[in-house]
Amino acid sequence: MNPIQLLPAVEKFLSQPGRLFIGGTWQDAANGRRFAVENPATEQTLTEVAEGGERDVDAAVAAARAAFTGTWAQQSPAQRGLLLFRLAELLDQHREELAQLITLENGKPIANARGEAASAANIIRYFAGWPTKIEGSTLPVSPSSGAPMLNYTLREPVGVCALIVPWNFPLTMCVWKLGPVLATGCVAVLKPAEQTPLVAIRLVQLIEAAGFPAGVVNLLTGLGVHTGAPLAQHPDVDKIAFTGSTQVGRLIAQAATGNMKKVSLELGGKSPNIILPDADIVRAAKGAADGIFYNQGQVCTAGSRLYVHASVLDQVLEELQRHAAAHVLGPGLDPASSMGPLVSARQLGTVRGYLQRGQEEGAELICGGDRPAHLEQGHFIQPSVFLDRAERACVAREEIFGPVLTVMSWTEIDELVLRANDSPYGLAAGLWTRDLRSAHRVAAQLKAGSVWINCWNVVDPASPFGGYKQSGWGREMGKNVIDAYTETKSVFVDLA
Repeated sequence: MNPIQLLPAVEKFLSQPGRLFIGGTWQDAANGRRFAVENPATEQTLTEVAEGGERDVDAAVAAARAAFTGTWAQQSPAQRGLLLFRLAELLDQHREELAQLITLENGKPIANARGEAASAANIIRYFAGWPTKIEGSTLPVSPSSGAPMLNYTLREPVGVCALIVPWNFPLTMCVWKLGPVLATGCVAVLKPAEQTPLVAIRLVQLIEAAGFPAGVVNLLTGLGVHTGAPLAQHPDVDKIAFTGSTQVGRLIAQAATGNMKKVSLELGGKSPNIILPDADIVRAAKGAADGIFYNQGQVCTAGSRLYVHASVLDQVLEELQRHAAAHVLGPGLDPASSMGPLVSARQLGTVRGYLQRGQEEGAELICGGDRPAHLEQGHFIQPSVFLDRAERACVAREEIFGPVLTVMSWTEIDELVLRANDSPYGLAAGLWTRDLRSAHRVAAQLKAGSVWINCWNVVDPASPFGGYKQSGWGREMGKNVIDAYTETKSVFVDLA
């Protein structure tokens, strides 16, 4: 099939360099610098965008602070909800445009990008219902003085929030954070990943079109060291919300100590996926393959550790090889492609390094293992499967962030749970079984923020998402995230 044609709106967007959005104005970086955005399928430059620096960070934070104490503070909860509903409508109207931008800069197949764009509107629509439902409570206090007292609590917005998002789901991660920020009455300085700034720029254009007051959402594109670091350290930022690697998450946490910023972190994972012997093996193997190969394996919740009961190991391995071989690698704009490139040459080098080290450390390569021979350009890697009977190779222990699955066998369920939990991460886990008692028993013992039974990677804006251990602090989405962007104030009134 032929690649889809770019929409005229996308071609026009790419013809103009991307700019920063500060205080309601689109502008170049103060230092005049720009950086190139690459198409990972062709290794060609799509366009250039502004490279923000410290002066831009100062200006964006100041604009956010002014909006927080000014025009945005005057908006009622109902007005905030209406603006979010307008934004959701605009996201729906521009869904194909957003999807094409996602595929161009991230590489994922267009069908997946369309799903991401559709999901973004639903997430914003969910949070549009929250502003009128954020409430305090009255408490039956009994002070030692004996005086009659009325005690009630208020939920108030935290303030200026720095939102630093990754490249693997460049639109989804933006709205996961902007939704609760805007619902609670906070304001934002958004810093997208340097690899995927384009869809964030288009999103902020739609936020402007929806009628949000100037300064409520500010956008800084740039490199982590020049833009992200000064934003994380800024003394007038009240909260940081970061999604990315555990290594960078540690740096974010350290940067927050200057003024004791509130911090929420959604970090890495090495998630265990378990197949019990009574499972529907064909369905479980497909779920395991989808759990690691989706989005080229560039998913924090990727089911990269697969534990298979010894009695069905050979059957599962056969099914996994079949699913890997069925993938059609190619540019994401080609509807025939089921797997696109990795996001960058750097990421490709990382994954290839793990493939080599895994074999050197004794893991058996079952399939894949290198670049596809027919694709000379682009950052492509074959879907790969290892069998590691000793469970000691790096591919069984470390987050790879690529389409690389490591399979281990097991026989005793109690030992299996210990092995599954033996990781510094705890973002997600899953199991496949027909036995309801086993499903609930094992799910209760797995140390992970999300546990999927007979499914994988199911998320919903109403359900909390986050990790145990080094997979993060706090939760995204659901009621929990509203609490993360609000402060609780306790008020006492002497009624004597």
